[in-house]
Amino acid sequence: MKILRKIIKIDEELCDGCGQCVPSCDEGAIQVIDGKARVVAEKYCDGLGACLGDCPQGAISIEERMADDFDPEAVEEYLKNRVAEENCDCGGESAPSGPETLACGCPSTQMQTLSKPEPPAGDDAPAATSALGHWPVQIRLIPAHAPFLKDADILILADCAAVAYAALHQKLLADRVVMMGCPKFDDLPDYEERFTEIFTRNDPKRVTVVTMEVPCCSGMPKAVQNALKRAGKTPPLKEIVLNLKGEPLL
Repeated sequence: MKILRKIIKIDEELCDGCGQCVPSCDEGAIQVIDGKARVVAEKYCDGLGACLGDCPQGAISIEERMADDFDPEAVEEYLKNRVAEENCDCGGESAPSGPETLACGCPSTQMQTLSKPEPPAGDDAPAATSALGHWPVQIRLIPAHAPFLKDADILILADCAAVAYAALHQKLLADRVVMMGCPKFDDLPDYEERFTEIFTRNDPKRVTVVTMEVPCCSGMPKAVQNALKRAGKTPPLKEIVLNLKGEPLL
């Protein structure tokens, strides 16, 4: 039933889809959908505004308007279903759920843009700092509409290369969007489809593919090349092959 009450309002022009508001909503009323935070159902929003202080863009406010009445019982059922979905096996398929997650709703797949604080100087400075600027990083978990993909310098990385190359963060990862996967155990045709959609929806500034000098890695560059051709995009493309000691081959 529609009643006059307070409910949150999200300005889509200001929202950048960072998802920081999602955890602050105990009722689970907010999800990131198509790159924007949205109220999934009016009956899940209590209108108290616990999410207001968590939006770095100031995109969330409270307005008074006609809306579905807040339904605590519906919220309880909704959250119960969410928990059940989050406990499922991510290798399977189930009904869509959760803020920008896999079908099973695992929280670890929620899209995030990570801040990069300045490392401390002097004696307390760490030997190295992470250059990772987003989450998730697995090819199968990154949706084509992820905001960090727009006009990105993309680094496509075979899983083993991340372990082998000691200077990954310092020499390859900084200021790039990384997408990781295993061309041996994952589905290469699926990779090609995903890359095609990503390249079609976005305009990558550059694409770098890093693999190991083993036969099972050879399919990754081919999938990227095919996807770029299908998407009709021609960004600079660089391939780096590492030996088993993690050294780039010339």
